[in-house]
Amino acid sequence: MSMTTISSLQRITASKLAEMLLVGANPPSSEATIAIVDVRDDGGHIKSSLHFPSRSLDATMPTLLRKLADKEIVIFHCALSQQRGPSAALRYLREKEATTSAAKRAKEEKEAKSEGNAAKQQQVYVLDRGFVGWQEVYGPDERLTEAYRKELWENGY
Repeated sequence: MSMTTISSLQRITASKLAEMLLVGANPPSSEATIAIVDVRDDGGHIKSSLHFPSRSLDATMPTLLRKLADKEIVIFHCALSQQRGPSAALRYLREKEATTSAAKRAKEEKEAKSEGNAAKQQQVYVLDRGFVGWQEVYGPDERLTEAYRKELWENGY
């Protein structure tokens, strides 16, 4: 069983994510390797993010596990990425581990070794400073943010 905790989750900065998304926009196949999961209700979204509000995560976790299965990098966030985003990331990691049987993991590792590749471990991150930090720099940038409502953020969150 994984020993990952909320405090040990990896973080990614808004600038690093923006760079990954802008570089990924050039070769069409690379977009499929990154998934961003927004667990907030509204207020704009990072372009191409998946919207899974935290209040419905119990019911939607099986769908989320399926949608993210082939992603190399998964990034969770909420408004500040202090509670809902990290909690969702941790829950995702634990559910993923629980649903992936030991036999399936052993088979994947064996196949990867026979192909001469190391088994790729999915990387899960939490967006540092959440959407609040993201929108301060990238909110108005239509290449990176969609449905942005500036008036919601002008007076602070």
